[in-house]
Amino acid sequence: MSGIELFAQVARQGSLVAAGRQLGLSASAVGKGLQRLEQRLGVRLVHRSTRRLALTAEGQQYLARCQRILDEVDAAERELQQGLAAPRGRLKVGLPHESGLLTPHLAGFMRVYPQVALDLDYNDRLVDVIGEGFDVVVRGGEPGDSRLAGRRLGGYRMLLVASPGYLAASGAPQSARDLARHRCLHYRFPSSGKLLPWPLAPDDEAEARLPISASCNTGEALIELAVRDLGIACLPDFTVKGELACGALVALDTPRVARSGNMYLLWPATPAMPPRLRVFIDYMAAHVFAE
Repeated sequence: MSGIELFAQVARQGSLVAAGRQLGLSASAVGKGLQRLEQRLGVRLVHRSTRRLALTAEGQQYLARCQRILDEVDAAERELQQGLAAPRGRLKVGLPHESGLLTPHLAGFMRVYPQVALDLDYNDRLVDVIGEGFDVVVRGGEPGDSRLAGRRLGGYRMLLVASPGYLAASGAPQSARDLARHRCLHYRFPSSGKLLPWPLAPDDEAEARLPISASCNTGEALIELAVRDLGIACLPDFTVKGELACGALVALDTPRVARSGNMYLLWPATPAMPPRLRVFIDYMAAHVFAE
């Protein structure tokens, strides 16, 4: 047994007898161990009296350091023990409505870790991760809550897209001002009802007048409308990857779109992470933006 553990127990119990009872040692053995520690350090850690022990100023300072060391040791042991266990149990995951990027990898995770039961909550509102009992959430934008730990999944860009049929019929906009004569398809936040602003470059934004030909609270609906030649939509690149690859949609070069962003996994910061959460974070970080 280390002198640190012995001293911390003496300080916690306030007597050699009580400390010895907790440690399985005699009061005499505890006293000798404490004396050896004081001799090694060259300071008195404890004031001794017939009734109770009290820490010196040096003892209080030393105890604070010792307690941090012991806490780290306990956390490391718990983490190691949990890491040896097979990942299993329920995992509550908060996800944005834009599921095209994530769902294939969630399915892959379920095949690799069949003992982990995913409870998937698709919602675009800013959920209270800790208050609502989420184990982990996926969010765009920089993390801002100090109670949460985070890991970056990858980056994305916003694109203006339209179908070849729409562009053949209406022409491609050559400037932000041209958007006023086009059919513009907007995303509407389900929680607030507000429209997502199109992140045009600053010079273009001042000139843009965007008609509202349709608004939808799901990205899938916007993509469907755009593919059916009904207008121009502004969407994250990962949501239209398939449509761009097969030619159902075309990314516009003008007007310029200024915004890019990052996607993060966020979870409550704790000393020890359950195996089911650790493997989920590692799997998603390795696969979502792998290409």
